[in-house]
Amino acid sequence: MDIFPISLKLQQQPCLIVGGGHIAYRKAVLLAKAGAIIDVIAPEIESALLEIVQSSQGQYVQATFSPDASLRNYRLVIAATNDKATNVQVFDACEAEKILVNSVDDPPHCRFMVPAIIDRSPLVVSIATNGTSPVLSRQIRTQLEAAIPHGMGKLADFSGKWRAAVKARIENPDQRRIFWEDLYASPLKEQVFNDNIAEADRLIEQALIEWKTPKGEVYLVGAGPGDPELLTLKALRLMQQADVIIYDRLVSPAIMELCRRDAEKIYVGKARSNHSVPQEGINALLVEYAAQGKRVCRLKGGDPFIFGRGGEEIQELFAAGVAFQVVPGITAASGCSAYAGIPLTHRDYAQSVRFLTGHLKEGSPELPWNELVYENQTLVLYMGLVGLEKICAQLIAHGQRPDMPVALISKGTTPDQKVVVGTLADIASKVSEYQIQAPTLTIIGEVVKLREQLQWQG
Repeated sequence: MDIFPISLKLQQQPCLIVGGGHIAYRKAVLLAKAGAIIDVIAPEIESALLEIVQSSQGQYVQATFSPDASLRNYRLVIAATNDKATNVQVFDACEAEKILVNSVDDPPHCRFMVPAIIDRSPLVVSIATNGTSPVLSRQIRTQLEAAIPHGMGKLADFSGKWRAAVKARIENPDQRRIFWEDLYASPLKEQVFNDNIAEADRLIEQALIEWKTPKGEVYLVGAGPGDPELLTLKALRLMQQADVIIYDRLVSPAIMELCRRDAEKIYVGKARSNHSVPQEGINALLVEYAAQGKRVCRLKGGDPFIFGRGGEEIQELFAAGVAFQVVPGITAASGCSAYAGIPLTHRDYAQSVRFLTGHLKEGSPELPWNELVYENQTLVLYMGLVGLEKICAQLIAHGQRPDMPVALISKGTTPDQKVVVGTLADIASKVSEYQIQAPTLTIIGEVVKLREQLQWQG
């Protein structure tokens, strides 16, 4: 994050604009809405800008900016002239006094940016690109304008009116947050939107009377194969409201960024022969945090019920009497094959598909080899990279032809996706040649031939 977003309270605070033209006027409009006292220094001033200055109880100084001007009384300064040298002088003078300064359309000479704004006062949403693309900020603002009802400002006002009462009734901040989240999901919101404030007051009074300490719950959420845009809407909603996030190594950093920022995050990643937290410990963590009344999101790569040991985890939760939800995710087989341009089934090549785990037991893979040697079938191996050479050898030994196509998809659906295609006879030798790393999915079958025609990603 290159900039730190803040919201400034500028009511009755002195602010300076250097420049008297239309750009200065646009900035003055925003400052006036925030209640600032606006001074302007410029040789000439537009009449509309002068009206804003006077209505804010500010002053217009008809002069060219002087580098020796005293700025220490101002909360912030905006340089909005059409002369870059003057704007730089303003910036340097503010830097000397450590005053927040913005030079319009000149990011290197800014200590703050003026974002695109959605005004639902007292709710204000700002969008900023660190000065790199103001047009993009405005486009995003337009999209959000349609998505945020105008009644949200009324709801923010209503919440402020009841904030002290809710805080007195519910002292625990985590529980208080749950109360508000539940309230915003209730019919109360529509009552406020429709200005039925008396009914909204009745509903919140009732909710406070009936409030009970919430019981803990666990959300078993599939995070998909890596691309955050493959998350389900339900997964995203639960990730945003969880108090604790327990996640493994297959959950990408981009997906973790979408979790609630102030949630406690616990890494329990597992790699081959290196289990950060054993499965029994993970099960115990889920029960422990839920017993504290927390909402726990167990975030797992792919789908929790496909080689994700999700069944074991909810068995433990059931035995402990902990409430839980299961949110399926796009499994690696589906996501990675799609991003590699390899359909798992095809009328001409494969009428069935099998998902297998390539885990080794005592150094060897244990799979039903005779059932796997079938021409019109696609095999998908999870966690098969380490035992790939032995798996290929066993399939050939049990009758599969050595030239059967094979694809390795490393870090599928992410920007680091790498796909290597070969045959049962040579694919194992390509692992080191192409520096293929886990997590890697292996697809075996005639459908791999279609990648050359259908690939649309790397």
